[in-house]
Amino acid sequence: MSAAHPADHQSDRGSVTAFVVVLAVALIASAGLVVDGGRLVVGRTEAADHAENAARIGAQEAVDLRNPEWRIDPAAARVAAQQYLADQGLDGVVSVEGRTISVTVTVNKTMTLLGVVGPSTRQVEATRVAELVDE
Repeated sequence: MSAAHPADHQSDRGSVTAFVVVLAVALIASAGLVVDGGRLVVGRTEAADHAENAARIGAQEAVDLRNPEWRIDPAAARVAAQQYLADQGLDGVVSVEGRTISVTVTVNKTMTLLGVVGPSTRQVEATRVAELVDE
C-alpha cells in the first residue's frame, strides 16, 4: 500500500466550504420563495375577499325595482363600494354597468426574504363582479 502524499490533499482544500455556501444560498432562496410566495397568495386572497365584499355592497344600490328595467344606481354603488374599501384602508376601482358592478382591489405586500435581492414590495390584484339577477 502506498501512503497518501500531503500534496494530493492540497488541491481539495476549500471544496467543502464552496459546496456548503452554495447549498446555504439555495436553501435561503427556497425559503424565500415559500415565505414570500405564501405572502403573495394571502395578499391575493385578501384582495379578492375585499373586492367581493365591496361589489356586494355596491350591488345593494338597486333602483327602479318595480320597473322591468331595474338596475344598479351607478353613483350610489360607487360611493358605497368606495366607502367600504376606504373603511378597510384599501384603494380600488369600481365600475357599474346596468345590473353589474365590478371592483378591482390592489394590495401591496412586503417581501421579507426575497426583498433582499429584489423588490421589497409586490402588488397583487383581484377583481370580483356582482350581478343582480331576476329569479
